[in-house]
Amino acid sequence: MSRVFNFSAGPSCLPEEVLKECAAEMLDCNGTGQSVMEMSHRSAAFEPIIAHAESQVRKLMKVPQNYKVLFLQGGGSTQFAMVAQNLAIHSGKAAYIQTGVWAKKAAAEAKKLGVKVDIVASSEDKNYSYIPRVEKISGEYDYAYICFNNTIMGTHYEYIPETGNIPLVADISSCVLSEELDVSKFGLLFAGAQKNLAPAGVTLVIIREDLISEKTLEGTPTMLSYKTHADADSMYNTPPCYTIYVLGKVLDWIERNGGAAGMQKRNAEKAKLLYDYLDSSDFYHATAEVGSRSLMNVPFLTKYSAGAKDEASVAKENEINKKFVAQAAATGLVNLAGHRLVGGMRASIYNAMPIEGVKALVDFMEKFAKENS
Repeated sequence: MSRVFNFSAGPSCLPEEVLKECAAEMLDCNGTGQSVMEMSHRSAAFEPIIAHAESQVRKLMKVPQNYKVLFLQGGGSTQFAMVAQNLAIHSGKAAYIQTGVWAKKAAAEAKKLGVKVDIVASSEDKNYSYIPRVEKISGEYDYAYICFNNTIMGTHYEYIPETGNIPLVADISSCVLSEELDVSKFGLLFAGAQKNLAPAGVTLVIIREDLISEKTLEGTPTMLSYKTHADADSMYNTPPCYTIYVLGKVLDWIERNGGAAGMQKRNAEKAKLLYDYLDSSDFYHATAEVGSRSLMNVPFLTKYSAGAKDEASVAKENEINKKFVAQAAATGLVNLAGHRLVGGMRASIYNAMPIEGVKALVDFMEKFAKENS
């Protein structure tokens, strides 16, 4: 079977040339006679692999010298707790901007740990279809928290809130290295790898060194302290070695394709193609508002989602959605089902998605609209 265009929100598609490189080295990486899957994380064979991954993160994201780069486990969801446990150690208060499921879950996790959480802005009033404008956050907060790109709702910050001396924390799991980003504007950035960096299994954390402390919330386990991992250069325990290896190769691919600036240009072109079609269509419409739209995740609905939500119309909408997803998959366009909180369909067009995939999707959408309108 030939390769499909995979529009999954995560785990997502990886660059094909990276997959081929990994396949070629599966049994013998760098002349060691072994797979990275088999290497000791403390061996001379693995040391240059993790060092290369960190070096590429620093280069491509222009990470300042006073920041640590960590490769952790537990996914972005574990960071919801780690951020609170490590940063909410002075006033015990934190400010959150609630723009979707992940920011809401992060705030709930902090509350469980006894942090006084202030929701300083929210877009829940319109089902998180936009990013509220918060020019400045001030107060006695240990940190301020945002989710920079919202995978489910398809929204994205087109600005960085001003927080003064309050460390700004951002979940960039679904947009890491999709665009240029000034790391110095943040106290801490984290990203689960499975959208733009690597297979699931490693979480990238970039943290300003002054935020790494022996002091944490009472009861914080050793493994959930940033200092534990910073002091051990991400080697306190066995890290996800193979995923870090793939991450390094993906970063090399990003560099060959123009770095963060190259990815931003590539992604803007893909997103414009899809949004322009949606905005000109009488059959489909994008759910995210103009001015808050993600370059990575594009949820959209058909005309059958409008109007009264009686039982018959809901059934018709569900029928059309299922038909769309099934017929798209049959043509090699897979994983287009929308999240249940939005409905409809969702096309995730991460860095590795070629523009040919988006063109094929738009062609299919036009054909489907003609046949079902």
